[in-house]
Amino acid sequence: MKVAAVQFKPTKGDKAGALSALAEHARTAGAVGGAELIVLPEMAATGYVFTDRGAIDAVAELPRGETFSALAPVARELGAWIVVGFPERAADKRFNSALVIDPAGELVFTYRKTLLYDLDETWCDPGDSGYRAFDADFGRFTVGICMDLNDDRFIAWCAGAGARAIAFPTNWLDQDQRVWGYWAWRLDGVDSALVAANTWGSDAGVRFRGESAILDGRTLRAAAARRGDGVITAEI
Repeated sequence: MKVAAVQFKPTKGDKAGALSALAEHARTAGAVGGAELIVLPEMAATGYVFTDRGAIDAVAELPRGETFSALAPVARELGAWIVVGFPERAADKRFNSALVIDPAGELVFTYRKTLLYDLDETWCDPGDSGYRAFDADFGRFTVGICMDLNDDRFIAWCAGAGARAIAFPTNWLDQDQRVWGYWAWRLDGVDSALVAANTWGSDAGVRFRGESAILDGRTLRAAAARRGDGVITAEI
C-alpha cells in the first residue's frame, strides 16, 4: 500500500486558492510519489479556528461542494483515493467532516468527527456518521479526525476493523514536543498504520505542530518538518 500525507497551511479567506494548492499537492503525491491513498488535513482549505456558527457559515459547504469539486477530478486523474477535511453544512447542523473520494472520483462517504475538541465546540455538532472501513484494491483503510485518536471507542473500533491504514486528517496543536510517540502509543496493539496529515504555524493565535507523519506501529516511515507545506509518502 502506497500512502501519502499532505501537510498544508491555508491562507484564511482564500479558500479557492487553498483548494487549488491542495489539488496540486495531491497530484504530486499521486503522480510523483505513486500514492494510492492520499490524506489531506482537517478543514484543509479553511483553517481551523472559528469563533462561532456565523463565522463558520462563511466557509461551510455541502459534501458535494467546492472541496469535492476541486479534488474529485484529481482522484479520478490519479486513480487514487483521497481523504480531505472540510466544515460541513447539513440543514441546521454543522460538522467537522472528511470526504472519502474513490479512484473514480465518486464520493463514497462523509465522515463526521466524533470526539470534539474545545475549538470545535464554538460551532460544531458532534459527529453522527459512525466509523466505516473501506476496501480498496490495495487493502482496507478507515478514517478518523484529530481528537478521535484520543477516543478509546475509536481505538477499539480500529483494533477490530482489520484496516491496514488509518487516514487521519488533523490540526494537531503544538505542545512543544514531538507527537509521533504519542500517536504510536495511542495505537499500541492496533495493526494499522497512521497516515497523519497536519497543518502548521498559527491560526488566530493557536499554534499547530506540523510534523505530519506516516507511522507503522512504532516505526516512523516518513515525517514532515514542523513548518512548511509539502508531501510525504511511504509504502506500508
